Amino acid sequence: MMNWTDRHCRFFHRLLTRRALLYTEMLTTGAVLRGDRARLLRNDAAEHPLALQLGGCEPRALAACARIGADLGFDEINLNIGCPSDRVQEGRFGACLMAEPALVAACVAAMKAAVAIPVTVKGRIGIDEQDPEESLETFTQGVEQAGADALIVHARKAWLKGLSPKENRDVPPLDYRRVYRLKAAHPRLPIVLNGGIDSIEAARAHLAYVDGVMMGRTTYQEPWRLLAVDPLFFGEDARFASAKDAASALIPYIERELAQGTRLDAVTRHLHGLFRAIPGARAFRRHLAGAATTDAGAEFLRAALALVADPPRELADVAA
Repeated sequence: MMNWTDRHCRFFHRLLTRRALLYTEMLTTGAVLRGDRARLLRNDAAEHPLALQLGGCEPRALAACARIGADLGFDEINLNIGCPSDRVQEGRFGACLMAEPALVAACVAAMKAAVAIPVTVKGRIGIDEQDPEESLETFTQGVEQAGADALIVHARKAWLKGLSPKENRDVPPLDYRRVYRLKAAHPRLPIVLNGGIDSIEAARAHLAYVDGVMMGRTTYQEPWRLLAVDPLFFGEDARFASAKDAASALIPYIERELAQGTRLDAVTRHLHGLFRAIPGARAFRRHLAGAATTDAGAEFLRAALALVADPPRELADVAA
């Protein structure tokens, strides 16, 4: 979710669900240690609970970044061992580390020694020619023994040779049952399922076999789905009755950000999928697209929202 789940996206998603754990985009250890830390790690208190996702392969560097994240108030440190991009492989982190379970375990142990907050790992069921039955078990044993507080598993292989990152999201087949078996074999380790989950209802069905579900692209591209999280998973009323109400509640945040020099489209670009199947959704998207070429203020979003029909009662009931 690099370049997607920035602080503006997270603030908006928190308006849609109080309880879901949100994640930063993956940040490399080099960026955290030597980059613009104030910009990269900036977050609003309203975003929490919030996990900092790191990419790296050097235990001491990861431990240092974990300490920085904990000091800045993040609620969890997550090590990404699932990203298949060429750039990530060149840096020797991401999915290629599935082939180095001992190194990953050392990274986890170093981070656990450095911070008191949870340290988790996000990986795949395997890479390239690995046998997921053997490789995932070996990998899981290593991170569990190192003290990982949870393992998030994208239920498909990553093919590091021959497939693009986009193809790696679709071409290798999903194998949810492999993750179910992993949970059965490791009852004390929280196992979270990821990959291809396209509805909140599907996520709830998976919870019969695993401890949690991570949803990425579906909830980014159709963020309205998050309105159902608190009612369905936590037995709490949704924060807002409709996506339109939630978007309207974002306006004070936008006004504050604009006063600090943020461009409107930096925030509104995360709203384009908000009104799928609601009359006026296309007009809303077209209007918001203009934010990238103007110096418009919060009234621009108000005008876009006026183009969207009030949600049908049955849609509001899903979120209520």
